Order: sequence, then structure tokens, then C-alpha cells
Amino acid sequence: MFEIVQAGGILMLPIILCSVLAIAIVIERFWTLKPSRIAPKNMLPDVWSKIKQNQLDASELRDLRNSSALGQILAAGLVNAKSGRTIMIESIEQAAGHVIHEMSRYLNLLGTISQITPLLGLLGTVLGMIRVFSEIMAQGTGNANVLAGGISEALITTAAGLTVAIPTLLFYRFFQRKIDTLVIELERESIKLVDALHSSRTVDYKDSNEKGNNEKDSNEEQPT
Repeated sequence: MFEIVQAGGILMLPIILCSVLAIAIVIERFWTLKPSRIAPKNMLPDVWSKIKQNQLDASELRDLRNSSALGQILAAGLVNAKSGRTIMIESIEQAAGHVIHEMSRYLNLLGTISQITPLLGLLGTVLGMIRVFSEIMAQGTGNANVLAGGISEALITTAAGLTVAIPTLLFYRFFQRKIDTLVIELERESIKLVDALHSSRTVDYKDSNEKGNNEKDSNEEQPT
């Protein structure tokens, strides 16, 4: 491995640094963007239960705000819930903007790495070929070792740049799609709370399986 890096020339160092940075970002984003950390499934029913029991005080709101991204959005809406539906929605949108910004952290850097590493590889190719032609002009074509070294430098840097850029670009697109999915889930949960507080709707505590079983039982009890 060291021989390959050495043969690739000086531009292998920034390519390797880009690869290490990309791996660190991917690992950090996988941990940060876990659905259980962003939008816990039972959070909204728990919040609604505390609201109905008048247990949602300032301390509970602070804990809710610090618990997750969804908790931060719900807490912002609950603070302004008594100011009307419009003000509550505006507060939720402002909090959601901060949450989305945090979820997108480092993604621009990941996208930049996916774009710059092929260029570094291409630059290595150009420098390698310049070295080859310089040696041809100085010594002719008789020194095969020197020519092979320049060609190796050209090919290795290109391959290394593409090896880093391709998976980095895939992860960049993957995290963008994941954030879009999480944003839809946050919006859905937030709207549920707004409708529950400012309309006749309530938060459903039952999951979809329980609903399906109840509907099935009610259909079986109907006379034919």
C-alpha cells in the first residue's frame, strides 16, 4: 500500500486526507440521522398525554426541547400554542429551519469532496504525463524505469481520486434523501399536534396494527 501511495506522487496525500474526512463525515451522519434520534415514535403521544393531564410545565418543555429534533420543534410550537394557530405554525417553521440546518451539517463538505477528488486525480495525471514527456525530451525513450514511474503516477492518482469520489457522491445523495424523508416525518408529527390543539382532532395513541385488528373485529361483528 505504501508503495502505491509513493508511486502516486505528492497529490496522493490530499486525496487520502479527503478520504479520511469523508469517512468521518459518513460515520457521524449515520449516527446523527438515526430516526430514533430525530423523531422518536412515541414522543407525540407522550406529549399529548402530558398536555391532557396538565403535566407539561417549563421543566418538561426544556427536557422535550433537548431530547431530539422533533422535541425541539414540538416545544417551540407548544410555547406559542396559546397565541393562535398561525403563530404556533410560524414558531414550528422557525424551529424546523434550525433543525434542518443541523441535519444538513457537513453535507456540503461531503459534496465538495466528491467533486474535488477527481480533479486532484486529474491533476496528478497531468503532472505525471508532464514528467513522462520531460524525460522523453531529456533522455529519449531508452530509460523505461523513468517513463514507467511517470505513467504510474498519472494512473494511480486518477484511480485514487475516482475511488474516493464515487462512494462519497453516493453517500452524499443518500443523506440528502434521508433528510428529505425525516423532514416529512417531522412535518407530519408537528401538524398532528397543531390540529390536536386547535381543532377537534386528537392524537391517536394506537398504532396501525391495533387499528387494523379493531377494524377487522368490527367487520366480523356486523350481521350478514
